Amino acid sequence: MSTVVKVMEKNEIDKLLNKISYESTNLPPGMIARAKIQGHSLSVYRSNKVMIQGKDAENLAAELLGTVAPRQTDALQYDQFNCIGSDEAGSGDYFGPMTVVASYVSKKNAEILKILGVMDSKNLKDPKIVELAEQIIPLIPHSLLVLTNPKYNQQKVLGWSQVKMKAVLHNQAIQNVLTKIEERPDYIVIDQFAVQGVYENYALIAIPERDRTRFETKGESKSIAIAASSIIARYAFIKWMDRIEEETGLDIYKGAGSKVDLQAAKIIQRKSLDYLDNITKKDFKNRTKALDLIERKRS
Repeated sequence: MSTVVKVMEKNEIDKLLNKISYESTNLPPGMIARAKIQGHSLSVYRSNKVMIQGKDAENLAAELLGTVAPRQTDALQYDQFNCIGSDEAGSGDYFGPMTVVASYVSKKNAEILKILGVMDSKNLKDPKIVELAEQIIPLIPHSLLVLTNPKYNQQKVLGWSQVKMKAVLHNQAIQNVLTKIEERPDYIVIDQFAVQGVYENYALIAIPERDRTRFETKGESKSIAIAASSIIARYAFIKWMDRIEEETGLDIYKGAGSKVDLQAAKIIQRKSLDYLDNITKKDFKNRTKALDLIERKRS
């Protein structure tokens, strides 16, 4: 999806609105009109900005606005709105579950979270994640869903991809948050792991507030609501990993690298393969590599 934003004069906006069918009620704050045109979304703001989103936004902008508008990669300042954001942790880790979180962050709370230091969680170490999560969990309405390893492995046997699992979990977490808040969010922002069409195909139930939903790559850096969800999801994942370390007596590494293979092999020898499968994602190649390490040691 491409995004085009152009700042226009008031008379130019009036001309644009005169030649299209648009909606002017129940709009997010700051927006004065929106429309669906040729499969694209068009939004007009009080700041005299016109935004067009869709596969061929630049050509549609040329057709409607008379010139090709410059592309703007960060068109929406989500933290100026009341938003639900969702993110997940653990999907690339052999050990541990997949955790998915959706959080509602109001404009007021967005400022508070920034003061606390909430930011892109990929730039934060685990102790800081724990510290921040324990401060913001009581502060913001959120929903945490944990896909345990046995359930993950069961869904894999049924033919589910990780993308389908994520879509179902993100959608459910967002639904859960909507039941916890009284006001409609201005936007729902999902950290993009699939394009919207794929997400909708996998989500099983309709996307809530579809016209207000956006998909953003590197969403943690664009929306404080996604950043907060990322921190809570990682916090939950860290706590599960701590539990595995307590049970095994080993340092358990995140990710799926060679150190993970060695620890998996040790767990098979200390516990059993069944025990390993109960705390890992069986479809990862680490399982085969761990078994190969044990076989090479025997021979």
